[in-house]
Amino acid sequence: MKEQIIDIITEILQVPPGTVTEDTRIEDLEEWDSLAQVLIIGELESRLGITVSLEEAEEMTGVADFLKKIQ
Repeated sequence: MKEQIIDIITEILQVPPGTVTEDTRIEDLEEWDSLAQVLIIGELESRLGITVSLEEAEEMTGVADFLKKIQ
C-alpha cells in the first residue's frame, strides 16, 4: 500500500517517478500546494478507502504522515 500512496501523490503532483519518497515533505516540491493536498486526500479516499479528517489534513506535512494512516 505504501507504493500505491506514493504513486498517487506522484500522479497528482505530476512529477517524474522516483521524485516522491516516504521522506518527501510538502515544502520539498513546489507542485505540492494546498490544492494538490486536497486532490491527494480525495484520491486516497476514493482509491484506497483511507479517510483523512480536516484536522489531520491540516497537520500533514509530507508523505510520512500519509503512510502513518495505514499503520
